[in-house]
Parts: sequence; C-alpha cells; structure tokens
Amino acid sequence: MTLTEILTFALVASLLVMSPGPNGVLIAKTVPISGRSAGFANIAGFVAAFYAHGALSVLGISVLFVQSAVAFSIVKFLGAAYLCWIGAKALLAAWRGVEPAASVAPATNKRTLWKAFGEGVLTNGLNPKVSMFYLAAFPQFLTVGDASASAAFTLVTVHAAINALWFAAIVLLFSQLTQVARSGRFQLWLKGVTGAVFVGFGVKLATLRASF
Repeated sequence: MTLTEILTFALVASLLVMSPGPNGVLIAKTVPISGRSAGFANIAGFVAAFYAHGALSVLGISVLFVQSAVAFSIVKFLGAAYLCWIGAKALLAAWRGVEPAASVAPATNKRTLWKAFGEGVLTNGLNPKVSMFYLAAFPQFLTVGDASASAAFTLVTVHAAINALWFAAIVLLFSQLTQVARSGRFQLWLKGVTGAVFVGFGVKLATLRASF
C-alpha cells in the first residue's frame, strides 16, 4: 500500500467524517450539558467502534451483514431503534421543559465518562454503514500483496485519527460556549433539535437497503 493510496483514502474518509451525521449531533448534545471530558469520551467510543467494525470486516464477518438480508436487517434495525430511542428521549425532555439555569447540576453529575463512552460506541457500533464503508473501501485501496490485516487496520487507524481530530475540534468549540449553552432556553432548543435529528437518522438507517 503506497502513500498515495493512504492519502487518497484519508481524503475520502475526511469527507465522510465531516459530513453531518449522528456523531456530530451526539457531541452537540453531550458537551454543553456534561462537559468537555464527556465529549472526549464520546470520541473514544467512536474510535473503539471503528476498530470493532474494522475487525469484523477483516475477519469477513461483515460480509455476512451485507450479503444476508436477515443479518443485515437485525443490525440495521437495532441501530435504527437506538437512534430513535435517543431522539425520543430528547424530544420528551424538550416537551417537558427544562429546569432554570441556576438549578442545573454540574456537568460531571449529568453523564459519567463511561456512559458517554458507551453512547459513542453504540452510535457507531450499531450502524452497519460503517462496516459497509470499510468493505467498499478496502478493495479499492489495498493491493493484492497488501491485503492483510495490518494494512486494513492501517486504513482503520487513519479513519479513526481523522474522526478524533475533527470531533476534538468540535468538542473544544462547544466547550467555549458552555456558559451560554447551559441556559434553560438553549437546552430546550437543543433537546428538541437533537431529538428530531436523531429520529431522522434512525428512520433513514431503518430504510437503508444493502445491495445483495
């Protein structure tokens, strides 16, 4: 695998990472309420899920997901259900309203780092589109002589690094807006938007079809 192939993959992965998606919405929901550390925990969850998908792709298990209608549907609907559940919770919270800003508990009491990490893992882990991306990308960027686990995980590492850098910048941006973001009116708006977007992504994922 040449440097040119790695850089080309990095460009494709960057476009995928920077496109609007559930990861960005999760960061936007986490940081203003739970703090910068929880946002970085989300990112750690994203990265862990990428390596899990990469391992499945390398081992060939992900091929089953895109070639078996039953297996693909199970993973797809689990992911869609999770996204819709997160969205429904946020919409319900927005409908009920929020407490005054003065009574808002410290961010560390709102979401533990392990919970934020788990949300990051689930947001990506239950999305079969990640495995589909790897299965589509690996044959394009790995030559016959380089089609090994180490070469494939090199691409996964590049993807994970780009993801970590991009969303770390997003976390730092949101952390600078923490005081404004903790106002009751902003939280109400954020919960409503977050809920609608997550439900939208869940519905979109549920209607995703694989090419069998």
